[in-house]
Amino acid sequence: MTETLLEVRNVTQMYGSGERRFTAIEKINLTLREGEFVTLVGPSGCGKSTLLRIITGLNKPASGVVLYRDDVLTGVNPHATIVFQTFALFPWLTVQENVELALKVRGVDQEERTKRAVALLDKVGLDGFENAYPRELSGGMRQKVGFARAMAVEPELLCLDEPFSALDVLSAESLRNELLELWAAGDIPTKAILMVTHNIEEATQMASRVVVMEKEPGRIVADLPIDLPQPRQKKSPEFTSKVDLIYATLAGQTQPESLELGSMPGEAGGHTRTLPNVSVSDLAGMLEALAEKPDDRADIYQLPEELKVDSALLLRLTETAELLGLANIDHGDIALNPLGQTFADASILARKEIFATRIRRLPMFRWLLNTLNKADKHELEWDVLQSALELEFPPEEAEKQMDIAVNWGRYAELIAYDDDRAVIYLEENKEG
Repeated sequence: MTETLLEVRNVTQMYGSGERRFTAIEKINLTLREGEFVTLVGPSGCGKSTLLRIITGLNKPASGVVLYRDDVLTGVNPHATIVFQTFALFPWLTVQENVELALKVRGVDQEERTKRAVALLDKVGLDGFENAYPRELSGGMRQKVGFARAMAVEPELLCLDEPFSALDVLSAESLRNELLELWAAGDIPTKAILMVTHNIEEATQMASRVVVMEKEPGRIVADLPIDLPQPRQKKSPEFTSKVDLIYATLAGQTQPESLELGSMPGEAGGHTRTLPNVSVSDLAGMLEALAEKPDDRADIYQLPEELKVDSALLLRLTETAELLGLANIDHGDIALNPLGQTFADASILARKEIFATRIRRLPMFRWLLNTLNKADKHELEWDVLQSALELEFPPEEAEKQMDIAVNWGRYAELIAYDDDRAVIYLEENKEG
């Protein structure tokens, strides 16, 4: 076995206090060894970035410990550095000055700073752009500067937080391949890489292990080895089999309704399930595509390419179809049930009626409709409802849940929203 660099032991992170205390990640255990390229995948809100910040020492966990080479981490990890999804370059500094800055902070003298910066810019393909400013570069080139700056301090552990997500498809693919080439050739001093991504194909292409997380609270549910030689052939059966396995792990399988739906906000001892952030039109598009399949069934891993959506959105769509009882998920497949087939074939008005019936079952909507029913004139200010949800979720998530609930409720003609007064109210003749 190669030497262990990092150990995460029973790490839990919470935010807020009192009734507004939220668990972002819970009892995370993770080991990273020299020579490993590990990716963290999972739905939005599962705590991937939170975990990355704890590992690099930018955040302190509420409980549990992080060990680096058997020493407990008590501050910023001096052996790790992180590259974020935004380029985070100083626009008033040249490319070379941006790279040198990381070394300057660590007290490296000018001559050594210049030597390292020039060498790294050459390695990442930016030779000749040393004196350019960030505004003169493409997105992919700016992110290369970010990589060079991170590697300038010669980190043993390189942490990447969705480093390719802000790039166009071609730039992202090019930069992925260049990073893999540098890593495989040993042209960077890094001994291990830990990357957060939403892109399952990207994770499978790059990693030696894929760690799968779930949310509410964030936790690890699988640690999958990717034992395929590099460079990996995306069209090969072995590659697609690995991708299919990760999708199946993330999607899980349909559970009994009592487990699927969760509880209403404020219910003692309950757990309020968040609404997936999808539009009804996107959901309808996926259901229509499934209705055209033999047996109304498809492998989930094939749908992102067919529907031209990213894997993160696809997983939210399948979760929504399952939550609304329009489809069933089993072993990486999604299949329409009779109600889902009816929805796909229905007229616009019939779809609204089906959707309204289905969302009335959801605890979040039962709470919202009951609260409005009890209110004077069956209306309440947006802020009042959001404040109530902030007892269940962090403020940012509570606002997002309000947006989703209002958009779904307006489509179903169950509720309406007055933007001038910032008031939500029941639609006429639908107060029941």
